[in-house]
Amino acid sequence: MAQFGAEYEEIGYEGTIENEDGGFTLLPEGDYDFTVNKVTRGRYEGSDRMPACNSVSVELTVWGAQDKAVITERFFLVKKFEWKLSQFFLSIGLKKHGEQLVMRWNIEGMKGKCKVYIDRYQKQCGGEGQSNKIKKFYAYDEQVQTVSPQPQSQQYSAPQQQYQQPMQSSGGWKAGSF
Repeated sequence: MAQFGAEYEEIGYEGTIENEDGGFTLLPEGDYDFTVNKVTRGRYEGSDRMPACNSVSVELTVWGAQDKAVITERFFLVKKFEWKLSQFFLSIGLKKHGEQLVMRWNIEGMKGKCKVYIDRYQKQCGGEGQSNKIKKFYAYDEQVQTVSPQPQSQQYSAPQQQYQQPMQSSGGWKAGSF
């Protein structure tokens, strides 16, 4: 029997729901700000090209001009990829240039900058797929112009109009008025 992730947790008929974003967002290639959402420690079982080793998956929210994308970056904790670990920790400001760092992974909420590219791959069904991947993490002191999110406009105003109606009550209180 296949092992499914948390996103396949069953919901009861009267269960509580809140997630409104079930779609996939593909950002254009470019430089973006990111926020660390989640860190998961694991173990890579090894392959023909790499031995078994500790690994860490870091889920990032990458902020686009009008949208955001979630990108998961997997770090293999081997000397060959020490440069990538250093690049990441420089980006979130925990490592300083030329200094050693004892890695710590309680980094949820930390921010940094990265270069995103579009990875094109062959799907199992034969079609072409696309996903965002991180090409580079920029050091905290690199001057990089990132894509800036647009101010959010109010797109759904019907409930606000309902609440802006004066209430007929003693004391003259109106909803939304302070």
